[in-house]
Amino acid sequence: MRGNMALFDKSINTLKKNKEQEQNQSLMKLIKRVHSVVENTDIEKHRQSQDYFGALLGNSKEMDITSVDVEGMHGEWVRVNRVHMKKYVILYCHGGGYSTGSCVYARTLTTKLACSTSMDVFCFDYRLAPEYPYPAAMEDAMKAWNYLMVLGYGARDVIVIGDSAGGNMALSLVVKLKEEERLLPRGLVLLSPWTDLTASGKTHETRAEVDPVLDEEYLRQMTENYAAGQDYENPLISPLFADVTDFPPTYIQVGDNEVLLSDATMLHKKMIKANVPARLDVYKGMWHVFQMSPFKTAYEAMDKCAEFIFDICR
Repeated sequence: MRGNMALFDKSINTLKKNKEQEQNQSLMKLIKRVHSVVENTDIEKHRQSQDYFGALLGNSKEMDITSVDVEGMHGEWVRVNRVHMKKYVILYCHGGGYSTGSCVYARTLTTKLACSTSMDVFCFDYRLAPEYPYPAAMEDAMKAWNYLMVLGYGARDVIVIGDSAGGNMALSLVVKLKEEERLLPRGLVLLSPWTDLTASGKTHETRAEVDPVLDEEYLRQMTENYAAGQDYENPLISPLFADVTDFPPTYIQVGDNEVLLSDATMLHKKMIKANVPARLDVYKGMWHVFQMSPFKTAYEAMDKCAEFIFDICR
């Protein structure tokens, strides 16, 4: 009898795992369609589909979303509808290869961050390539930073977070602030950051067959859109080549199945060598910016981001 029950339990667990795997596969296919502009040559329609995806998964009655104008640039505040922390603020840089993405698309992440940290999150619609190549996006990131300073936040009150190209932007913003000898943010959180537009990392080859979201064609197109004719080793374009000495505490999350895995691991290694308090979590079986997906591992990853933020804000 016990043997039969154990066999039954094992069968049930196997069915559950298979169902979870099927759901993850379906989710990855959806995310790939939404993420990869290569599958939609009409970039404007692709941007609209991302906004639809963000509005669908980022909609919550628990959130208060307020639009603002920052010197002609659209931005939005994402706040929880409850008593929450006001001292610190999150500056969020959305991803999309510098060619797509928006505040609306980023709600899949900004709403989770606002909920898990109980902090206000400010996201902004920087100008997109290829219409506005480098350095337009970086200029807009600095505009967003200056906006928070004018509001009365100090540099040490701000945690800068970014996913994918937004991770690149978050790092480049710190590089730029260092160049201008300005105060740096309290910390950085990077989700699957795109740090190296030269694509020198080994996982661009070793993960090419298993990455369900990104491929080299997409990355080449995004690189050309954003930085054609530029030096890809410019630290403001590929922050992996920056001097990271004195960078703020940094937390990096990346999936094990990403072609950009090396972008994260090489950055982490460089930061540790420069004595930057840096932490890296590699999620087995996960894909590019898996945190935007509505499933358990994504929410757990967001909670870990919150733990890191609480720790550096003590």
